[in-house]
Amino acid sequence: MENGKEAKDIHCSGQSFDMILIDKDIPIMNGIEATKKLRSMGIGSMIVAASPSSKEEEIREFMEAGLNDYKVKPFTFTMLSSIIDKIV
Repeated sequence: MENGKEAKDIHCSGQSFDMILIDKDIPIMNGIEATKKLRSMGIGSMIVAASPSSKEEEIREFMEAGLNDYKVKPFTFTMLSSIIDKIV
């Protein structure tokens, strides 16, 4: 997906995913807005932010939008594996 609106539109079309990796700084509809919209649509998929920021206020705002987890980039194999383990 290229932007937050596309993520919302894909779910509106009936597709679903076990996990959504999303960044705060994506075009058209940022990650926080997209997460809020997906949650308001009843989407229960695990949503994980992948962002370069470790600022507590940004993390809190994103978590309040409905995230399941927040990871600071760059992603490592161990980080990704721990996320996937939560789904399985």
